Amino acid sequence: MADKRDYYEVLGVSREANPDEIKRAYRKGALKYHPDSFKGEKAEGETRFKELAEAYEVLSDSVKRNRYDQYGHAGMEGAGVHDFGNM
Repeated sequence: MADKRDYYEVLGVSREANPDEIKRAYRKGALKYHPDSFKGEKAEGETRFKELAEAYEVLSDSVKRNRYDQYGHAGMEGAGVHDFGNM
């Protein structure tokens, strides 16, 4: 997990960002790095685009965001399998 960047850093928002700020940052980044429109190296664009999508998936969901804020990337391991917060 040490190789993953902080999700807030990926989106370029503060930890206090509200859902609208997170959504705007994701859309801006997604437009920039989308594989169909990225002007740089294709592999880099795809990697950045996937990284943005992963960060947005976590930070846009209040339960996942809370878990991420509390435990970092380790809190996201197996989140789909052991997601007891949504029961």
